[in-house]
Amino acid sequence: MNYILFDGPSRNSLLPFTYTRPVADIRIGILTIREKWETYLGGTTTTITEDYLAEKYPMVEMDENVMINASYLPNAQLVELIRGLEPNQAIFKDEDVIAFFTTDTQEDIDFESYDAIEYNDDCLKVEHTWDIFSKNGDAIQADFDLITEGRTSQPIPATVNTIAPENIFIEEGAELNFVTLNASKGPIYIGKDAAILEGSLIRGPLALCESAAIKMGAKIYGPTTIGPFSKVGGEVNNSVLFANSNKGHEGYLGNSVLGEWCNLGADTNNSNLKNNYAEVRLWSYETESFAKTGLQFCGLMMGDHSKCGINTMFNTGTVVGVNANIFGAGYPRNFVPSFSWGGSNGFTTYTTKKAFEVAEVVMKRRNLEFSDIDKAILEYVFEETKKYRRG
Repeated sequence: MNYILFDGPSRNSLLPFTYTRPVADIRIGILTIREKWETYLGGTTTTITEDYLAEKYPMVEMDENVMINASYLPNAQLVELIRGLEPNQAIFKDEDVIAFFTTDTQEDIDFESYDAIEYNDDCLKVEHTWDIFSKNGDAIQADFDLITEGRTSQPIPATVNTIAPENIFIEEGAELNFVTLNASKGPIYIGKDAAILEGSLIRGPLALCESAAIKMGAKIYGPTTIGPFSKVGGEVNNSVLFANSNKGHEGYLGNSVLGEWCNLGADTNNSNLKNNYAEVRLWSYETESFAKTGLQFCGLMMGDHSKCGINTMFNTGTVVGVNANIFGAGYPRNFVPSFSWGGSNGFTTYTTKKAFEVAEVVMKRRNLEFSDIDKAILEYVFEETKKYRRG
């Protein structure tokens, strides 16, 4: 069977992260949503997403296909239902379509004519940006169970202090010595070739992905995910870094999500709690206003390729778009549009020419090419977000 992941209605509420990727390629837990589905299904998936992303994330359609709403995270029961789908059948949870069977000859999908299968069990769904960190503990546990089942961890080095070592899994090539790992509150996964340097204090749940690093003396509170090739230092609490992003120095990051290719300057701090303990509001790209999150703790949402200088201070519930460059004293405003250059004293437009020069250098350091496809995506984002910029 051919499986295709589609963005669904949650895409706009997951901006700025879905400006540069389909919903399926959001990382939550250890794996991206796509990697979770492919692990369960035992094969590759393709994508239905926005036209400007389609060249990088294409769709492959065959005679028979199952479309899956990428906002939903897989579990064994849901996958079993999806594997059993037949023509003119669809799986619903309340009013949501989770998955449906289609053929390449179908021009229109009329769910009124479909046999509806109700899914009533619990499952994880990512429909808001803050879900990425607030549901990350459950996602880490599910991924940990999925990818470690029937496998044996590399031995825990003798210099490592542990609590609940049965909840710790170390992949081949990982390096750690003279650190403390407390897995009593959730699993700790240490990926292939990852490193935890001396003096670090880790409280799970933690996903330290392939070739990621925790620097000396860091304090990490779960549930936290440090994506592939990312580096983290200082204090981090309940945050997710997608991949290739750095918070390499002292400073605090809490209840936050960083996309790919982000960099936080030394001693950058974010607030995750308002002084009056009120519910946090976040910028909504759907309503183009600030919307309630239902959360008391909510920090920084930062899109791909955005960066900030040393001693940057982010207020509670700040949204930073794609390719923003923030610096200077004081707090920048709570919504920083994509391709903005500046800080609390105001912003000008960060031109694509300058932004692309930086992206090319940054990606080259990781032996990756900043391709023409990547440029085209960011040029689209630049035009799409022009209405938010003042300078």
